[in-house]
Amino acid sequence: MNILLAGKTHQVSEGATGFDLFELREVIAMHVNGEARDLSHVVAAEDQVEGILIDSPAGLEILRHSTAHVMAQAVQELFPSAKLGIGPYITDGFYFDFDVEEPFVPDDLKRVEKRMKELVGKSQRFTRVEVSDEEAKRLMADEPYKLELIGLKSEDVQEGSVEVSSGGLSVYENTNPDGSFAWRDLCRGPHLPNTRQIGKSFSLSRSAAAYWRGNENNKQLQRIYGTAWATKEALTEHLDRIEQAAKRDHRKLGVELDLFSFPEEIGSGLAVFHPKGGIIRKVMEDYSRAKHEEAGYEFVYTPHITKSNLFEQSGHLNWYSDGMFPPMKLDSEVGEDGEVRKQGVDYYLKPMNCPFHILIFKSRSRSYRELPLRMFEFGSVYRYEKSGVLHGLTRVRGMTQDDAHLFVTQDQLQQELTSVLKFVLDLLRDYGLNDFYLELSTREEGNPKFVGEDAIWESATKTLEQVANDSGLELVADPGGAAFYGPKISVQARDAIGRTWQMSTIQLDFNLPDRFNLEYVGSDGARHQPIMIHRALFGSIERFFGVLTEHYAGHFPPWLAPVQAVCIPVADEFADYLDIFASSLKKEGVRINVDHSDSRMQKKIRDHTLDRVPFIILAGARDVEAGTLAFRFRDGNQRNDIPLEEARQLIRDAIGNKEQV
Repeated sequence: MNILLAGKTHQVSEGATGFDLFELREVIAMHVNGEARDLSHVVAAEDQVEGILIDSPAGLEILRHSTAHVMAQAVQELFPSAKLGIGPYITDGFYFDFDVEEPFVPDDLKRVEKRMKELVGKSQRFTRVEVSDEEAKRLMADEPYKLELIGLKSEDVQEGSVEVSSGGLSVYENTNPDGSFAWRDLCRGPHLPNTRQIGKSFSLSRSAAAYWRGNENNKQLQRIYGTAWATKEALTEHLDRIEQAAKRDHRKLGVELDLFSFPEEIGSGLAVFHPKGGIIRKVMEDYSRAKHEEAGYEFVYTPHITKSNLFEQSGHLNWYSDGMFPPMKLDSEVGEDGEVRKQGVDYYLKPMNCPFHILIFKSRSRSYRELPLRMFEFGSVYRYEKSGVLHGLTRVRGMTQDDAHLFVTQDQLQQELTSVLKFVLDLLRDYGLNDFYLELSTREEGNPKFVGEDAIWESATKTLEQVANDSGLELVADPGGAAFYGPKISVQARDAIGRTWQMSTIQLDFNLPDRFNLEYVGSDGARHQPIMIHRALFGSIERFFGVLTEHYAGHFPPWLAPVQAVCIPVADEFADYLDIFASSLKKEGVRINVDHSDSRMQKKIRDHTLDRVPFIILAGARDVEAGTLAFRFRDGNQRNDIPLEEARQLIRDAIGNKEQV
């Protein structure tokens, strides 16, 4: 048997456990033949074993799930009537759901965290016990939600998959150093060997209401969120990022800067953009349109609703109906006698643009000479997101996608994918995002949900992988993450404080061209089926707007800023001088104003600084006499005695070069 740690392979004897194999304290679990296992697991001679370090992605997941168990133990000790829900690890942390008599308050979380620290200090062991269904039901007899999961173990239990799956069952018991029992939970594992390895690098953040198993028809439970890291330094860095993120929250800035709102009268997840937000959005869209036109895309427009048969043919009603708004029954005819003479038709708000673009392709015969055919639309779509997952502009019910669908031949595929990826990355860079990596989502072998021939999937995946590698960016594998109809590349972008956002997706589709019998006439005179590429650059305008707002913390670069410059006279008699300067730039399309209000100069400067105006321009007697201006920048720095034409050029260059100031 071979074990791998830090890139080195070592020979070990059969019958050993992870405790025998790994001496480093940082190794907290192991992969055995690719499956995560506790260090107590006994290995066989033919096994391939790799140590899992606590600060690795897999190690952090195990650390966080183990911390969730300690949190649940603390809750049940402090609130004995609490019943356990689900407690998975999530990105950067964990949560656990509880059925309790009263909602948690901040003081409760402080008590829970204090008790967790005490439990960590007790050095309790995590002990795995494999059990039958009946044994599991006996051990968890007082936990109704666990009993439900045991009964559902062969079905999709979503986050509950950390506890049950279609295989055998296990519980994890926390035992004291003297061997006495302390606490247990239904769980698949693995876990840390000992609670002491959690250390002091964890924190509880907040509580919230959550429906059992995410179903709003189920009982509402109380969820506690927390985070855990391998070191106190990593925890401190994470908490600093959280603090920065709170300051940058686009929902908060949207109100402060008067950009957008979500009127209650309209409904949840449906945004309206105010004039300032409308300017930013228009600039974003206009620039994108111009770049698409340069790249050979053709603009199309499609309606917001359609008869149900379109989504029946595309498969969306089978695969996506839960995310669609209910149908509208229209076009029925009823006689005076009440008899239905014509049955109505179901119309749906569209959740996707792709079937509409397919119908445009199919509207007439196509030749290979027309390919690649690139269709682009800012298409409004509507998706029924549950109220609990709505989040400002980044998770909405009504959105506008910058949606493109490309129809290509097999011979054109690699070149077109290369061009599309370059186009996407260049455009994202223009908007100020520069730190990227790529994710390649592939199908899961043997999973029947993925349609299409093996050879086509293999060829398409290799092509995407080649294109991704040629880009020079880091490529991360996402096994099983492909859509049912084809593999995809996702562009992941890091923002100013290091958070990762999924931006553009480039997705291959063999399914829809087949379902709609798409054809083109090849150079050989025969009919062939095109390959379809789905490509969303921003994902949606709303979401991208939210991401950019947080990336810039509301300090949009001049080309995007709703007001690019404000002129402030030192005294009223210098206002005319600034009016002439501003008027000359307004004629060039610069969004510049002169503040004629009665407020004192220092208040004007403060107000426009809070409004994140890129350029604040001042003028007094010396400036009027010399033909100059003073520029005050966002960071408080000031440049004086700038000649008028140089001042104009400074503003023009910052806007034209998409610079941040």
